[in-house]
Amino acid sequence: MSEQADTRPASSFAILRRLLMDHGRRYGVAYFAALVFMCAGSAATALVAYLLKPVLNQMVEPEGLRAMRVLSFAVAGLFAVRGLASYFSQVLLARTGARIVAGLQMRLFDRLLDQDVAFLRDTHSSDMLARVTIAASGVRDTLQVMTTSVGRDAATLFCLIAVMFVQDTALALIAVAAMPLAGFGLSRLVSAVRKLSRRSFDGSARVMQTLQETLQGIGIVKAFNLENEMRARMGASVDDVARAADRAAMRMALASPIADFIAGVAIAIILFYGAWRVTVASADAGAFFSFVVAMLMAYEPGKRLARVHLEMQAGIDQARMIYEILDTPATEAPRSGQPALRVGAGRIEYMDVGFSYRPGEAALDDLSLVFAPGETTALVGVSGAGKSTIVALLLRFYKPQAGAIFIDAQDIAGVELRSLRENIAYVPQDVFLFRGTIRDNIALGRIGARQDEIELAARRANADEFIRDFRNGYDTEVGELGQNLSGGQKQRIAIARAMLKDAPILVLDEPTAALDSESEREVRKALDELRSGRTTIVIAHRLQTILSADSICLIDHGRLVAKGSHAELLSREPAYRALVEAQFAGEAGAAGDGLTYPAFFCASIRKGCAG
Repeated sequence: MSEQADTRPASSFAILRRLLMDHGRRYGVAYFAALVFMCAGSAATALVAYLLKPVLNQMVEPEGLRAMRVLSFAVAGLFAVRGLASYFSQVLLARTGARIVAGLQMRLFDRLLDQDVAFLRDTHSSDMLARVTIAASGVRDTLQVMTTSVGRDAATLFCLIAVMFVQDTALALIAVAAMPLAGFGLSRLVSAVRKLSRRSFDGSARVMQTLQETLQGIGIVKAFNLENEMRARMGASVDDVARAADRAAMRMALASPIADFIAGVAIAIILFYGAWRVTVASADAGAFFSFVVAMLMAYEPGKRLARVHLEMQAGIDQARMIYEILDTPATEAPRSGQPALRVGAGRIEYMDVGFSYRPGEAALDDLSLVFAPGETTALVGVSGAGKSTIVALLLRFYKPQAGAIFIDAQDIAGVELRSLRENIAYVPQDVFLFRGTIRDNIALGRIGARQDEIELAARRANADEFIRDFRNGYDTEVGELGQNLSGGQKQRIAIARAMLKDAPILVLDEPTAALDSESEREVRKALDELRSGRTTIVIAHRLQTILSADSICLIDHGRLVAKGSHAELLSREPAYRALVEAQFAGEAGAAGDGLTYPAFFCASIRKGCAG
């Protein structure tokens, strides 16, 4: 996590209180109804224990058979009430719990979408997956434990203790005195369980991360025979989770012998003392029998209550992790009063822009640069020169730390973010396709687009023909990460998406860099159509892209070194000439109409000198 809010709950009590405040208002009626049913079940349980006194006493009476028949029906009815109450309370808690999980997952997802790229770059996706799935379910379980402890166990224990006091006050005092001892013994285990639950959660996140990486990089895994390495990584993560779970289980298991030992001593004392009173002091045998049954029935809910704090530690820690995200200030939250961006000619200007990802390492250094409206400008430079950062700042993935960026004289920092991005179409080098059909992925360019508009965009992107070659046409599933399509097909789908968006500004991160020559020709035709009449910024990795640009900007160490046409830069910029010679030599033959690279290079220089 990159930044955490200062308002994060610091204690278990604070988290429990916040959980109740967050969910009590929305689901209070459902929880209250569940509590009513649980209290009804608790009362039925206590009445069963209470009725055992007259049952035992009537057994020795001459006319007791008739009374026993009535008492038997009463006991059966009470058990029926207890069963129905348990059913309805469980259904209510299950439904409410499902809604709580869904609500928390949506709140977490909303908060993540409100963060900028800088926050998400520093956040492991597996950690977020674990918080959205495991932690949200943990919060539900914690609330249900709280409800059942208060509604069922506490109410049952209260009613049974009341029966015990009615039947024999002295024995009841002995039984109640043992309860704090059990609670104190179990409280010593809480901190250990809390640490182990966090370790188990972190291990589960690593399991998700290893699984994600293996499936997404399965080609590399197979090509480099990394199956055993991946098994070792997964095994280490799974074993760590298992060890943490084993240690937590050992700590949790200690709760039973502690409670059983204390309860056993108390029960032994009560049985001996009670039996002595019945046999020697002529105490009521039926009352003693009813007391013992009530005491034994109270043992399990009492033990659950004593260890409730222990059982909730994992859920409390998971709730803490959820609030870490929910309390993180939104870095891309909409701000009221900001005007919408209005694009006219589409002139883009960077004025003294500075930016760094890490302190002391400038990605852009006092950069001033103008992108002419309606023209294509290529950004060239060695890897790490700052080309991608220029694009990222235009899209406001990051904020400049110095200077400003203007579109048609409007500072993009002061305009509504959504309107800024609505006016920019972005085609990345690594195309991302979402789960769904080809139609769904193109339609993301403009939500609500008609089918004829989607097909027109596909035709302009030279994609319609191959789409119709599929058996299901536009309804073809692209597969996870577009695995059912080739690289060139995915690029043309991305271009069709940008066509459909029809934005006045276009940003291209060399979408032909990883394509074969045939796919490149088809994609380049589509790009030529897409760039027409738009202010276009293209990060260039291929010589053909440079030659098709109206102007070229040489970027080095975050600064603009030179700007001009290909021929102009070849003739007067040694750094550009060296870059072309080193980076684009392999393409020169194709770009130079069949010339070898030295011949093409010399011809380019002569052309530049003549110009």
